[in-house]
Amino acid sequence: MVLKVSEIRNMGADERNQKLKELREELMHERGVSSMGGAPANPGAIRSIRTDIARILTVQKEEEEL
Repeated sequence: MVLKVSEIRNMGADERNQKLKELREELMHERGVSSMGGAPANPGAIRSIRTDIARILTVQKEEEEL
């Protein structure tokens, strides 16, 4: 599921950090499957996860600046 920026902004700081942790764990899992030569169920999953992580980090940086 792709996170929208508006959804991320509506999350609290704790909820955002929890989601970031979950996404990083999922990314680690997907990379592990890929490195062992397994065919991923969703070929674009790694890119999608990385994009979601970047969106969360961007919103966090924006809020720090305020």
